[in-house]
Amino acid sequence: MNRRTVLEATLLGTALAAASGASTPAAAAQQNERPSFVTARDGTKLFVQDWGSGQPVLLLSAWTFDASIWGSQIDALNAKGFRCIAPDRRGHGRSEMPSAGYDLDTLTGDVAALIEARDLRDVTLVGFSMGTAEAVNYLGRYGSDRIARLVLVAPTTPFLVKTEDNPDAVPKAMIEADNAAIARDFPKWIAANEAPFFTAETPEITRTWIREMMLSVPLPVALACRKAIAFADLRAEAARIDRPTLIVHGDKDASAPLPLTGAKTAKLIKGSKLTVYEGAPHPLPLTHGERLTADMLAFMGG
Repeated sequence: MNRRTVLEATLLGTALAAASGASTPAAAAQQNERPSFVTARDGTKLFVQDWGSGQPVLLLSAWTFDASIWGSQIDALNAKGFRCIAPDRRGHGRSEMPSAGYDLDTLTGDVAALIEARDLRDVTLVGFSMGTAEAVNYLGRYGSDRIARLVLVAPTTPFLVKTEDNPDAVPKAMIEADNAAIARDFPKWIAANEAPFFTAETPEITRTWIREMMLSVPLPVALACRKAIAFADLRAEAARIDRPTLIVHGDKDASAPLPLTGAKTAKLIKGSKLTVYEGAPHPLPLTHGERLTADMLAFMGG
């Protein structure tokens, strides 16, 4: 190996180390000390991605999605000096799959167990879709001592079911019929709902990736989680949130229509900021990832 090759290899190694956030032996050692799993209160092992160093950003995923969907955001946030923690929900991805514990309070308890196990403080709590219900419920049950700010992406909050005091919502019978269709033929249901879920420009490889991710979740787990968010009334919890909150929502979201979810949530959370993406569907981390990351960074001061 000649001198020029050695120099190029050295420079490349330095650049890669800096990009990975492990530019010092101490930073690399800290990264290696973080285990890949956290134990929930009932003993369930939860797989956790934990990358980078700096102020923590906790990323909670959508229904039947695992933490891998946050890859682009993790890379960009790491580069700006943030530490990103992204768990696979129980029954999803590489987390264990117990036969119980898919109610919202237990799922929220899993989030609390992770925050406590990693001793996370001054956290930016980011929820996407179902993850927004876990995030809002976490603040309602466990308080905001460890949370600095909240980001809700395509929220399913505050309450989806039509009732006397929530008249502009979805009739319970319609929700139950949708769940029954999932129970009969989940792949068929995914195919029937795919078109409005993505944008026309979303490549087939991304669509295939998401279909396979959703179908990797066992049907009993998928149904239990769907029921947990569909019937959760988080209006009181949202109204008590006392942290700066950014809400990002697409006005073409067919999964969680803006007037029923994001707009209502924004009215309940005092001082929150609602940012609407024109023409955008539900999976904003996938379809509008760069814009979402930029808005998150601006909100976090990064």
